[in-house]
Amino acid sequence: MSEHCSLADGANTIPLRPVSVYMLGRKRGNELRPFRLAIAAFALCASVAHAQEADEIVVTADKRGEARAQDLPITLNAFGAEQLRALNLEDLQSLSYAIPNVQFEDVGTARGVANYSIRGVGVNSSIASVDPAVGLFIDGMYVGVNAGALTDLFDVEAVEVLRGPQGALYGRNVTGGAVLVRTRAPADVFEAQGRAAVETGANFITEAAISGPLAEGVLSARLALYRAEDDGWLENDFDGSSFGRNETSIYRAALRFTPSASFEALLRVEQGAVDGDGPAGQNHALHARDSFNFAIDNRGYAATDWEQAILEMNWRVAFGDGVVTSISAWRSVEVPWAADIDSTPNFVFHTRVLNAHEQRSQELRYAGGFGAFDVTAGLYYLDQDLLYIDERNFSPTFRRVGGGQGEFTSWAAFASADWRLRETLTLSFGARYTREEKESRISRVRRAIDDLDGPGVLVPGEGVAGGDIDARTLAFSDAPFLQDGDDLSPRVGLQWRPSAETNIYASWSRAFRGGGANFRTASLGLAPRAYDPEEQSTFEIGWKQDLAQGRARLNAALFHNTIENMQRETNQADSISGVQQIVLNAGDATIWGGEIEARFDVTDALTIAAHAGYVEGEYDTITEDLNGDLLINAADYALEIPRLAPWTYGASLNYAAPFAGGELSARISYNHRDAAFYNDNNLGRLAEADMIGANLSFAPADGRWRVSLYGENLLDEATWGGDTVLPSTAAFGFTPGGERPTFSPLNKGRVLGIELRAMY
Repeated sequence: MSEHCSLADGANTIPLRPVSVYMLGRKRGNELRPFRLAIAAFALCASVAHAQEADEIVVTADKRGEARAQDLPITLNAFGAEQLRALNLEDLQSLSYAIPNVQFEDVGTARGVANYSIRGVGVNSSIASVDPAVGLFIDGMYVGVNAGALTDLFDVEAVEVLRGPQGALYGRNVTGGAVLVRTRAPADVFEAQGRAAVETGANFITEAAISGPLAEGVLSARLALYRAEDDGWLENDFDGSSFGRNETSIYRAALRFTPSASFEALLRVEQGAVDGDGPAGQNHALHARDSFNFAIDNRGYAATDWEQAILEMNWRVAFGDGVVTSISAWRSVEVPWAADIDSTPNFVFHTRVLNAHEQRSQELRYAGGFGAFDVTAGLYYLDQDLLYIDERNFSPTFRRVGGGQGEFTSWAAFASADWRLRETLTLSFGARYTREEKESRISRVRRAIDDLDGPGVLVPGEGVAGGDIDARTLAFSDAPFLQDGDDLSPRVGLQWRPSAETNIYASWSRAFRGGGANFRTASLGLAPRAYDPEEQSTFEIGWKQDLAQGRARLNAALFHNTIENMQRETNQADSISGVQQIVLNAGDATIWGGEIEARFDVTDALTIAAHAGYVEGEYDTITEDLNGDLLINAADYALEIPRLAPWTYGASLNYAAPFAGGELSARISYNHRDAAFYNDNNLGRLAEADMIGANLSFAPADGRWRVSLYGENLLDEATWGGDTVLPSTAAFGFTPGGERPTFSPLNKGRVLGIELRAMY
């Protein structure tokens, strides 16, 4: 598991990137690169003689207050504010290649729709009603839908990535893992920070934060502002225009109230807006996969508007010398978008969509200790309202509109305990009971709507979008899908600490991902259908080891996932609806693998880090057709699970030294991810990628400012968020013997930037 290290020189501390090396002793074909990487890492580990104790990142993953990540019996990666700065973090996608077996991807169909995957467990969809498999928690608030979940991050205190199912403590929809984002809280003393950056595109970024006491010792506040104006990194070959324009504005305020030493209340409110171009759809029947060429006649649009409020209260109580925590949260988000799905210069298949989601949640928990027992217990409630509208335009006179409307509620009670059997041995056990109820209505009305929210689409015959959406314009089904069910997600673990430097642990846990109904049922020949929850059982064994008086670190883990009623989204080209996505329970599957991460402080100025991860999976039982031949046979069993990239690995060098009365620091990193299939029929695929990033920074001795030059994706690798296969017709660019037509939203290539940070 990755931790972070720092190099100290006098009063200054230079934070370094997380490091890792994960490896499972299994060869895939003739690929032996990860073995050579791991052998080199172990050799370095054995030879380290001059390392320095790591600067630990405080984590809150076990919901018992602050802890060292290295002490917890779970596999996680923790990134503090300085580590995130050194990684040039813009959003969670910036961490996508830095952690083994982790993919934090934007599906690309609509900007900001998260398709997160950890250890091969994730989602592959832009459908808002499809629940995530990796839970996102912002300041303790669970984010209920993938739409609008991936936005720019700023003024962040820490990011924690928990790998593997976290159902006992974090509930439903965390079968792959959980991502915890903590924004900065108000400070007790006055402080101000600012940042200005410009990146190739051009992309101009500014942010500022001010914090301090309003009433000494009782009330403090923080105000943070963020603005990014991206002119567009790509070029549309259709008209030669720059493409990828995007404007982001975020406003965040926080109040911290501490009337006594035993009580604290922290209120955070946030408002954000994103507006820009739709996806840069590359069609692989027309353009090479290793290029950034694309030509589309419909620019589309992508927007996200959200508001949220989170109130966290903590009471210190005498009972068990514990803390009672209440987290009340509300979030509203609208994500309208439009796209040129055919990805050609002609009007073949365009779409407009609206996602509107509102959620309210309440968590009340207690954490305390009683002799040899440390206990956490609590109650949780969440309700959500979701509206989804999908308009498909195939010509100026042929449009189809459908969608869905849902109300979802869940209640939960959970408890977890650590029992210290002896000084070096701890037994952990816990469980979470969840009751979930969902009501969904589906519409497949054959008519057009002219009031989808968003700017005008400059394509003849498609009309001009604008104004508010009215759900009554869709005739939702009179008989809703009513789904309810109970789940028990247990966890048991054993931790052995023979010394302060060694942490060996094993655990078995079970978690579930909620069922639902597909709100994007576009084909007239298919009736809407519901699907059941997905359940996962995982066995994991891990080892965390500090070496050479804390100047080196080696962490490793092996895992084995058994998934029942696996939810899959079959993505089939359809001559009538363009693309038909069917969400169903496909059967059972097994996913297994391992990870290894290491850090070595070679000298007081130089640190080497490395990581590797391997994951493999297969279907054990298949109950639905996956490849579209209307049969369940050996061809289905031969398919590989989507987004299952077998190897991920990388290494980084971090250097810091005195320079010109201040400090000069440098980072260079290399990260690799294997190719993976995008959809269940294994026709679309995601690119193999080798990512190189670098950062060169200077800060004076007083640390009041810092200037940095940085670059990401220095090899200019072409990657895309999805690879949806389209009908093999001439209209979609298909020619006999060529590649199949696809809708493949491009990501940015090489980005160079310069930034100035000021602190007071």
